[in-house]
Amino acid sequence: MDVLREYWLFLLPLIIAQFALMITALVHIFKHPTYRFGSRAMWIAIVVLFQMIGPIVYFVFGRGEDD
Repeated sequence: MDVLREYWLFLLPLIIAQFALMITALVHIFKHPTYRFGSRAMWIAIVVLFQMIGPIVYFVFGRGEDD
């Protein structure tokens, strides 16, 4: 428990950034029906399961051209 208290100020911004990226990516997935490749279900799984990397991968590779 002491380790958590020691690193709390470092971990809190990372946790907030992770959730912000994930929510932003999920909102974009649900609003836009076209993707460069893959399906909506695939991108939802990638964004949720690979929490920090998944949203970044979606915005770099999965987001459609009509944005």
